[in-house]
Amino acid sequence: MAVILDSLYDALKSAGAGTAACDVAAYDNRLNRIERDLTVLEWMVGAVIAVQLDTFWMQWQVVERLAGIDARITAIEPSAAGLRASLADD
Repeated sequence: MAVILDSLYDALKSAGAGTAACDVAAYDNRLNRIERDLTVLEWMVGAVIAVQLDTFWMQWQVVERLAGIDARITAIEPSAAGLRASLADD
């Protein structure tokens, strides 16, 4: 695309349309800047997705640990109720 714009720039310049030639050159610069900005934005989005996935994984680990603790407490509760009853009888 740069070759086409360069040849168009040269043709406009030789035809005496200096402002149009400058507009074509500015258009090429804008396209290059937009492409560069999009590349940076793609990397930023990728980093945000990676952080989000890590956060979800950590939350999942916490939920799994809490479920394990809950299961252990549920298993202990019946024996604790019997112990309370025997202590109340004394």
